[in-house]
Amino acid sequence: MSTIETPDDLPDIQVIDIRSGNRSTPFEHRVVPVSQTTKAIKALEKDRPGVQLTDDAILRIAYSAVEPDLLADLRPELRRVETGWLTVINYRAYTLMLSPAIENDRLLDEVHYAADPNTVARQRVLSMPTAHETDAALVYTDPMDALLDAVDRASKKVKVQNKQEVGRRIVERALTAVPVVFLNPGRHPAEDLGLVDGNSRWASCTAHVPAPTGLIGPAKDKERPSLLPSYLMSLPLTDRRSLVREVIKKAYRDIKAASGRSKAARAKRDQAAALLNAMTVPVEVVIGYTDDDPNMGMQRFPAAVRSLLMRMNIGVKEFEDASKHGITAEETVTALFDAGELGDNAQAVKDVLLGRVDITDPMKTLGLSALRDLRFAFIAQQLTRKEPRLNAITAAKLDKRSLQLAGRSGLVTELGLRSYSTFLGEGIKPVRTALESGCLWKELIDHEWTVENIDNDQAVDDLLQCADNGDIPAKLLLGVLAMVALVTSGNLLAPGGSAEQIVNHTVMRANIGTVIKAVLEREEGPQVLADAIKRIRGGLRPRWWADGRLVEPDDWKGSDFNAHLRLVALHGFNPEGETSGLSSTAREEKALTNFQASLTGATNHLDDLVRLRKDNGTADQLSWAAVEASVKQLRRMSRILDRISEEEPLG
Repeated sequence: MSTIETPDDLPDIQVIDIRSGNRSTPFEHRVVPVSQTTKAIKALEKDRPGVQLTDDAILRIAYSAVEPDLLADLRPELRRVETGWLTVINYRAYTLMLSPAIENDRLLDEVHYAADPNTVARQRVLSMPTAHETDAALVYTDPMDALLDAVDRASKKVKVQNKQEVGRRIVERALTAVPVVFLNPGRHPAEDLGLVDGNSRWASCTAHVPAPTGLIGPAKDKERPSLLPSYLMSLPLTDRRSLVREVIKKAYRDIKAASGRSKAARAKRDQAAALLNAMTVPVEVVIGYTDDDPNMGMQRFPAAVRSLLMRMNIGVKEFEDASKHGITAEETVTALFDAGELGDNAQAVKDVLLGRVDITDPMKTLGLSALRDLRFAFIAQQLTRKEPRLNAITAAKLDKRSLQLAGRSGLVTELGLRSYSTFLGEGIKPVRTALESGCLWKELIDHEWTVENIDNDQAVDDLLQCADNGDIPAKLLLGVLAMVALVTSGNLLAPGGSAEQIVNHTVMRANIGTVIKAVLEREEGPQVLADAIKRIRGGLRPRWWADGRLVEPDDWKGSDFNAHLRLVALHGFNPEGETSGLSSTAREEKALTNFQASLTGATNHLDDLVRLRKDNGTADQLSWAAVEASVKQLRRMSRILDRISEEEPLG
């Protein structure tokens, strides 16, 4: 715990009066006796529509309240979420009677997932909480030691990454909590009040509270470390409340003892006053849930709480896009599972998509080996299916009127990267950037395709043969596997950089999905991509097509392969000026291919423009002056194509 040093020009920190009623008498924090919580407990025990609390949750709410008598007269409020109504109450609570989230969703893109075989058990992200059969509570199934380790790590990290100013002022924006149940508590309490919003505020408050001396032994340093949530969660409920009382009493003793005018005395008083101001927080506690579909009971309660969380994180520091995509992806998968949209092996599909458990057996159930790129391809296939119900659910979770490629791409990226969360380490950042540029292309949605068990070199060769024979689903699967292999190995990068300088030619500066699609259309493209899958899986550098065969350039880095891949996407394997060896017919075919590739890029740019106008709510039409040249060019191209092409077949 750090010592507060107050600049001379700032006034002393004052203990803020947090009473809700008469403030005519001097204020002093006082934890009321347990006997004064009786009225609150009886009020919470009343049978009310939309309220479902465990006996322990009732006690924890009453014991946590700074003014428990007010709970007796509180009227529950309703919060609308996508699947129903959450019932909540608001009051001021003692900070130490609440626990932070077991895992902070703000860090969802930084944790290690079981889908990556390199992740050891202690590092793994936990299983998602499940619903209680009858009550409004999140149920955690992991061992308690794993939960406590996770909550401490998350609390330490968020304290650094999203520090809040607490102490000179009190917390004014409400935290949100929900009752939680631990199925494997061991020697610890089996229930708690856990936060789903406000972890940063909680961590900043508890930074003022030193760990009890008995926890750390003889202190080598002058200052004691701040309290960790694992200690609070290990205490029986009454002991936890007694700790609150003792911390408050000691703070007042420190204020009275530091009565002098010296700088040290002032700092001691300020430190104690800041602690007292951090000891309470406004909190909104979820006490019930009513699903729009009565048959669902409490099954969708965890998803409802998660939905509320996403709308609430708009404060001091918003979630990063990667975290938002990760949360939305998990919400989407959970909603698809609840709606029965994941097929016959729904639990296995869900486990593979989320990647929070070892995926070996779930992948085996689906007829697939537990390879990283196969799982990524399976995620892409599942989230590009054309079923209307699936698309409607996904669009709703993305808060969009219609489902665009960019929206799907973000979900696929975050779920897919969970197989690389440990393997890539810090190298995951440029990979995420490349994938977020757009890792899908239109044909993945236009055509039905499946993921076959392409788990060895012969299977890759067979897939290539099918693709060369005109099998569109095989070609799509080949493209996705190659894209994943190339991106995660650093051989296909986000658009930008010095690619033109590397190849001394113009290159395709489109997203990686568009690049792969274009390369697939080149004559030698599928062979180069198939070879890359095999080589990268084997830990080797990908080879390139030159002089009619695959060769391994000696001095190429990932940026070189990326530049040549983007060159081929735009110009083919024989760019302009290198076509003298081709027949006149081949040159015509090449010219047509180049024209079609440029159309693909133009179409994607137009789709981006339309999507941006929708996202921005732009209703004004573009001026004729702005589009005249483009429209005339398109009309001219259409006339020329009509002149040199056969008529469109009837029917």
